[in-house]
Amino acid sequence: MSAHRWGFVIAAPHSGSGKTTVTLAVLGALRKRGLTVQPFKVGPDFIDPGLHTRVTGRTSRNLDGWMLSREMNRALFARAAATADGAVVEGVMGLFDGYDGTSEAGSTAEMAKWLRLPVVLVVDARSMARSVAALVHGFCTFDPELRWAGVMFNRVGSEAHLAFLKDAMTATHPEIPVLGGFPRDDAVKLPERHLGLVTAEESPLDEAFVDRLARAAETHLDLDALLAVSALPLDTNQAASLQSMGALKSAPRDPSRDRDGGAGAVIAVARDAAFCFYYQDNLDLLETYGVRLRFFSPLAGETLPKDAGGLYLGGGYPEVHAASLRQNERFFDDLRAFAAAGRPIYAECGGLMVLSQAIELLSGEIVPMAGILPFATRMLPTRKALGYTEVLLTKPCLLGEPGTRLRGHEFHYSEIVGDPNPASLSLCYRLTARKYRPAQDEGYQVGSVLASYVHLHWGSAPHAAARFADAARKALEK
Repeated sequence: MSAHRWGFVIAAPHSGSGKTTVTLAVLGALRKRGLTVQPFKVGPDFIDPGLHTRVTGRTSRNLDGWMLSREMNRALFARAAATADGAVVEGVMGLFDGYDGTSEAGSTAEMAKWLRLPVVLVVDARSMARSVAALVHGFCTFDPELRWAGVMFNRVGSEAHLAFLKDAMTATHPEIPVLGGFPRDDAVKLPERHLGLVTAEESPLDEAFVDRLARAAETHLDLDALLAVSALPLDTNQAASLQSMGALKSAPRDPSRDRDGGAGAVIAVARDAAFCFYYQDNLDLLETYGVRLRFFSPLAGETLPKDAGGLYLGGGYPEVHAASLRQNERFFDDLRAFAAAGRPIYAECGGLMVLSQAIELLSGEIVPMAGILPFATRMLPTRKALGYTEVLLTKPCLLGEPGTRLRGHEFHYSEIVGDPNPASLSLCYRLTARKYRPAQDEGYQVGSVLASYVHLHWGSAPHAAARFADAARKALEK
């Protein structure tokens, strides 16, 4: 990294402060300046990284202090940021919120310290004046190890309102730069639904919307001051050192990739508005182990590539698109034939729902699905599960041998209907480390199919990706 490079973390006191809107505005403005910006998201979120990617043209990466080690996070950050002018890291929840209330594990603050990046605090200033100084004081003094780039006020009502806010900060905390005030404006509001913001695949982030965000950032935020205060001291040698850590040591190149000139086994990946929840680093790990990925869209009428040795069905919104999915009968036929042929299928959350007997919608309508798993699922009006979880493998399965531990998270509004453990199923997960929730058996295996509600990050156990890649390779050899 050269001396002119910069990086900072955008955080907030709590969820709903508007940090995603401000982050997208800053990303858009920096890109319009001709800068190459590498975005990141702290935490297990899938939606915000997709929006970052849409705005910057570069794949946003997840960083997570609970699912991944310090070394892995630093390596992923260095590798992705190495070819950019700078990096912008959007935080998760409130600045100090993470796995529990007793430590900083999984928090934005922890990640900022690991990466040695300064923090921008986005404060929702609606109906506040001098009180913002007290709030900022608490956040800036809570952890003296944090570096501060400054504070941005969001949902500011007027120029006079912003003047009050600046006066309060100048009188009490002149050492904390006020980097501007983002106005209250419904024209740049991001729509939401039951799992959070609307995804990039369905978002309103067209060119005109991004341009409005970028112009608002240039007009109302002091980006020059932000870049100046967030210059990175790391040099190229330090970045190279970070790249050699964690991820690259944990994911050695697969020798078969060298033998066949890169034409390794193919794993098909369903990817569209119904299947859109994937960690990019999971996909990269599969490629590291010699796999070629083939993306296809069931919603567009596409189906599994004929040369696929494995299938990855990520989470997303199959319940929203159930009627459209049903129109692609060839996709469901091929799913059943793929499973019957013993080819490995790995499915998470929404993917599990598609492999089930049916999805019962909130309207009461029952939409038939692939019928590979011996139970159905139904949507609920309230959230069923949210939080980190550790998976202990209790039986041999697609991702490893008993005793293997992986980390991930759950976030879903559906549940299984019927017996989740009939004789035809093997439960091979033991879910542990679930805060305030009991351990439970999960991980539904039927033949070559493994499905779960847990979204796993294979960076917590990279050999799981190797195991999947090897199963896809062997399936093609039969």
